[in-house]
Amino acid sequence: MGPNRYDWKRLEKFATAVFVRAGVSTREAETVARSLVHADLRGVHSHGLARMPVYVERILAGLIDVKEAPVVLNKAGATAIVDGKNCLGAVVGEAALQTAMEIAGKNGTGMVGVRCSNHFGACSYYAEQAIQKGMILFVMSNAPQTMAPTGGLRPFFGSNPIAAGIPTGSAPPFLLDMATTVAARGKIALAAKRGEAIPRGWAIDEQGEDTTEPERALRGALLPIGGAKGYGIAMFVDILCGLLTGAGYGPSVHSLYDNDQHPQNVGHFFWVLRVESFMPLPLFKQRMDEYIQLIKAEPRAAGREEILIPGEMEWRTAKERRASGVTLPEKVASELSALGSRLGIELEDARLQ
Repeated sequence: MGPNRYDWKRLEKFATAVFVRAGVSTREAETVARSLVHADLRGVHSHGLARMPVYVERILAGLIDVKEAPVVLNKAGATAIVDGKNCLGAVVGEAALQTAMEIAGKNGTGMVGVRCSNHFGACSYYAEQAIQKGMILFVMSNAPQTMAPTGGLRPFFGSNPIAAGIPTGSAPPFLLDMATTVAARGKIALAAKRGEAIPRGWAIDEQGEDTTEPERALRGALLPIGGAKGYGIAMFVDILCGLLTGAGYGPSVHSLYDNDQHPQNVGHFFWVLRVESFMPLPLFKQRMDEYIQLIKAEPRAAGREEILIPGEMEWRTAKERRASGVTLPEKVASELSALGSRLGIELEDARLQ
């Protein structure tokens, strides 16, 4: 099985218990635990349980409010604002998603902006839920400064992720989830923990030079996907998530890690489309399946066994890990074990023998 292979349901129970010990309500602890394990199941460890220690530290330091609850404001027509009240990001994100889906159910579409939130995990967590309801979701978030604008030297934007989830019939769902940087900062932080180099083109150091050393990259700036095009998309995300919602933007979105004084004030944006406002859901799913089959039937490049659709690789990984267990990186497992022991919860109880 390997030294760090765990049952995913027991990992959720472990994470829930840790958050409860830190003062989070059981319902909200379960929400955040699900969002983190979701990422580990998909093989996206940068947004999985590796984030739990810093979440807990910020809760204990009073930088995340676990006594408040998100509030829906300005609900009118197809739009609303959610004030996250500085709650845990996944709790805020779920409130916004449910609001957007409720509005879309009545109006065909629902757009919800979010302010006063925190890091809300992987966008795919919300996309999967919308897909299960037969809805299309576009979700995005701004983030603390990591990306330099094209031509700039220092960070101004965050990795500002954007995702789209679209339901299918028998085919894996379309689920595009990406940072607007070449790589998410969490992947570089994880490489630093593992002592691994990063590929060229991911980041620049403080002097603006391309670097393969994750520590230098973390002191420098990440690069946008597609050069100026990625910079433009990141700016668009910041405008919708930050300026339009009343959340922080650019330099006023505070760091999850290097900030022990201020709430993050992250902004998100959820846009849900009700498929049945356009055509019957079964027909749309059938058309999606046929569409995906056409793509997969296209001639393949040399050495390629098949053509995958966005999110299919992670979908397969999650399916396999639900059956055989989640392998956590050694450093992550060590940190989780120490955190659990500190709060009287044993990670060992989740380990597969």
